[in-house]
Amino acid sequence: MKSCKTNPQLIATIDTLKAKTMKAKTRETEAAIWRDIALRLEKPKRNWAEANLSKLERYAQDGETIVVPGKVLAAGNISKKITVAAYDFSDAAAKAIVAAGGKTLTLEELAEANPKGTGVRIMR
Repeated sequence: MKSCKTNPQLIATIDTLKAKTMKAKTRETEAAIWRDIALRLEKPKRNWAEANLSKLERYAQDGETIVVPGKVLAAGNISKKITVAAYDFSDAAAKAIVAAGGKTLTLEELAEANPKGTGVRIMR
């Protein structure tokens, strides 16, 4: 699918995530999660995931790694130490996650740190 995105940072992110799946030599080592996230980011922005802190608090387990293929927003509170990777964070959401003892990452950072995507959950 030819992307009609114009944001160079977004295009680079999609290309990086797709390259993670292209580097896999066989089906057994393929990390389908990165291709799935890249395809979600290619969709129109109005269809992207937006997760509030309250949703992360409700559904994520302590110590878990969560991917949001979109933006993390600051509505609600969070008390769990989780690692969250997303395309974008509101400033207040990023501060709240770090204040709770968690970490915020870009999608590329998480893909680099965890190329196979093991133990990662997608939050929509």
